Amino acid sequence: METIFLVGLFILGACFGSFLCCQARRLRIKDKHGKKSVKKLGSRSVCLHCKAKLKWYDDIPIISWLILAGKCRSCHRKIGWLEFLSEIGLAASFVAIGTTININSADCITWIVFIITLLFTLVLAFLAIYDGAYGELPLLHLILATVLAFIISIIKQSVILLQVGFTPSIYINPLGSVAILGGLYLLLYLISKGKWVGDGDWLLGAAIGLALSNPWLALTALFISNLLACIVMLPFVIRRKNKQIYFGPFMAIAFVITVSLSGLLISLI
Repeated sequence: METIFLVGLFILGACFGSFLCCQARRLRIKDKHGKKSVKKLGSRSVCLHCKAKLKWYDDIPIISWLILAGKCRSCHRKIGWLEFLSEIGLAASFVAIGTTININSADCITWIVFIITLLFTLVLAFLAIYDGAYGELPLLHLILATVLAFIISIIKQSVILLQVGFTPSIYINPLGSVAILGGLYLLLYLISKGKWVGDGDWLLGAAIGLALSNPWLALTALFISNLLACIVMLPFVIRRKNKQIYFGPFMAIAFVITVSLSGLLISLI
C-alpha cells in the first residue's frame, strides 16, 4: 500500500511540475505583453518555437520529454531542460515528503499538515521555476506561500500546546526560524542594496522558516540552500561577472530535503 501511495505521489508531482512550468511561462508572457498574448497561446500546450499544438502523447510528463529527446516533434528544435527538471524535481519532492508520513497510523491532524505541506511545496515549486527562469519572485505567490506557512505553523504549535501545554518555545521556535532564514537574506539584501540577492528572497526565506517552525531545521535548510547555490551558481557568477544569485530554486530544494529528514535531524538535537 505504501509503495502504491508513493508511486501515486510521483505521478501527481510530475503532472503538477508540467502544469506549473506552463503556468510560469504564461504568467511571464502576461506580465510582459498583456492578457491578449496569453489568449493567443490557447488552452493547449504549444511549442514555443513553431507554435505547433502538442498532441496528448507528446505532453506526458517526463516520458514524452525522454522519448522526444527534449525536442519538438514538429520543428525538432530543443524544448529545453526546464520542463523536464520541473517534472522530475516535483515528482521526487512529493515522494520525499511522502516518506515522512505513515499512511497506516497517521491521525487527522497529521494528514492535514501533510496535505498543506504538499500545497506549500507546489507554491515553492512555482516560485523556483519562475525565479530560475526569469530571476524574479512574483509577490502574489510569495504571499500565498506565507499564508500556507502560517497555517502549517499554527497547526504545529497548537498540537504542541495540546500535548505539552504552554511553553515559550511555541513563540520562540517559529520566530527564530523566520529570523534565521528570512533575516539573513534580508541582511544580505540591505547590505548589498539588492546586488547579491533579490528583494523577494528574504520573503521566501521567512515563509520557509515559518513552515519549518524549528530553528535547527531552519539552520539546516539555510546551510543546504547556500551550499547548493555556491556549487551550482558560482561558475556562472564568475563567468558572467554577475554578483546576484537567484536563491529561489535552492531554497525550495533545501526545504524538501530538510522536511524529508526532519525526523532524523530533530532526533539529533
